[in-house]
Amino acid sequence: MTHTSNLKKSLYWEKQPVGIKCLLCPNYCLIKDSERGICRKRVNFKDVLYSENYAETISLNIDPLEKKPLYHFYPAEYVLSLGANSCNLTCKFCQNHSSSQIDCVTQKISPQDLIGVCHQKSIKHVAFTYTEPFTWFEYIFDAAKLLYERNISVILVTNGYVNLEPLTDLLPFISAMNIDIKAFSDKFYSDICGGKIEPVLETIKFANTRTHIELTLLLIETLNDDENELHSLFSFVSSINKKMPLHISKYFPRYNLKINETSENKLLNAAQIAKKYLNYVYIGNMKSDFNNTYCPKCDILLIERTSFKTNMLNLKKGSCARCGFEVL
Repeated sequence: MTHTSNLKKSLYWEKQPVGIKCLLCPNYCLIKDSERGICRKRVNFKDVLYSENYAETISLNIDPLEKKPLYHFYPAEYVLSLGANSCNLTCKFCQNHSSSQIDCVTQKISPQDLIGVCHQKSIKHVAFTYTEPFTWFEYIFDAAKLLYERNISVILVTNGYVNLEPLTDLLPFISAMNIDIKAFSDKFYSDICGGKIEPVLETIKFANTRTHIELTLLLIETLNDDENELHSLFSFVSSINKKMPLHISKYFPRYNLKINETSENKLLNAAQIAKKYLNYVYIGNMKSDFNNTYCPKCDILLIERTSFKTNMLNLKKGSCARCGFEVL
């Protein structure tokens, strides 16, 4: 039985002749009484839509910002990370399926308590991460406003699968986003992730003019590594912002997908293609020069990274110390 004392009234929904239509994300779940949407944490209770996971986090950790990954947002600083027990996509390869696709143990932390932890730990950044933050919208919206008022930056590590109205309402309080773009194929999104690509592309385009964005592509051999598709993806990103950092990440077999892990050659090949379009290309889960930041103009090494250890070498106020090219 659902008890409203444990719930938070949701935003972005409308009543239908039978049930409630959720307007938070492009799934537009039609939720009947006592049922839940795809994200598992929005419930129809007597014709009112509620969030069941308000202030309930799966974890609370302090991480390097580079681990999000964010390489061009306060390098070498630390972030307080927390996340919801829910997701609005159903990716067959989900790397965090034990917390995104099924119920797990959570702990409560109110927005006020979150502020307290930041002050206690002298943390200047908070990341809503691990699973899908937009399914935690009501909590993040309340917390982000308080954090913003106290000059603590708010970061979203997200799949970008959200509708324009909630995105517009939240973005004034967001300092940075890492958006996970799954592929450049609507078929991939439909067959593998249970979603559509167009809303993600719209999120990238809209958010680019309003906050700092970095992208992550989890490269999976035979599914999203076609060279023509990669050229199209990187060209799309370049048309929005050539300076937008791209992280190409190594896939490992997880959840319901057992394809072999991505080879280093495939990762390097994808990175080389991306470099034809973008200034900053990185490879995750693999040691290479693609962990470092080089000046796009004079090619000097600016930031050296080894296992999340970051050395600032030739930067001056966010620009290349040699030629003055603005990097951060």
